[in-house]
Amino acid sequence: MSLPVAILAGGLATRLRPITEKIPKALVDVAGKPFVVHQLELLRARGIRRVVLCLGHLGEQVEALVGDGRAFGLEVACSYDGERLLGTGGALRRALPALGERFLVLYGDAYLDCDYAEVARRFVESGRLGLMTVFRNAGRWDESNVVYREGRILRYTKGSRDPEMEHIDYGLGGLRAEVFASYPEGAPLDLAAVYQDLLARGELAGHEVARRFYEIGSPEGLAETRRLLEGRESR
Repeated sequence: MSLPVAILAGGLATRLRPITEKIPKALVDVAGKPFVVHQLELLRARGIRRVVLCLGHLGEQVEALVGDGRAFGLEVACSYDGERLLGTGGALRRALPALGERFLVLYGDAYLDCDYAEVARRFVESGRLGLMTVFRNAGRWDESNVVYREGRILRYTKGSRDPEMEHIDYGLGGLRAEVFASYPEGAPLDLAAVYQDLLARGELAGHEVARRFYEIGSPEGLAETRRLLEGRESR
């Protein structure tokens, strides 16, 4: 099963400055290619056909590189925040006309090598409005923020520690467009708040993945992801 994938690539990337003073995070060089190219190549290899780039700061540079996506074997559309940053949830709300009724979403700084078709299938079969993928992190690569037991997400927070939390939001989710109907149009909105609202309503399914995440949101994460992808490019 294949669903459209939204990539949230509109942030300011302040943690990567000075690298991101003149280019957006999506264009940071990783193993000889802009990071977004690695993301698109991975999605294509995992059977994804349509991608919507949610862009903001310096987003026109990303669109100039990616175009309509045909060079990557994909169909790509771009959606822009506009005059003010809308946050991850607000960017998704604006992109809904290009995404359709159901879609997957991942962060623009995440490299997630997993079974996207399985995630899409689990989301649709759950019958819930949303799905969050989780990984048993146990505090190894970032601070764990999810209590997940027997296939269910019991708690999810950001910024507060809980010793029961051994899993982490993996960075890939599934959402139905109707989720956003209750939020004001054009207002800033965090995707984490959307997930928390869905969990409170009993509408957030969970799916555990086995392979760890990589990210370029911090200098440490960037260096680690470069090592991973340099090894793959040299094969």
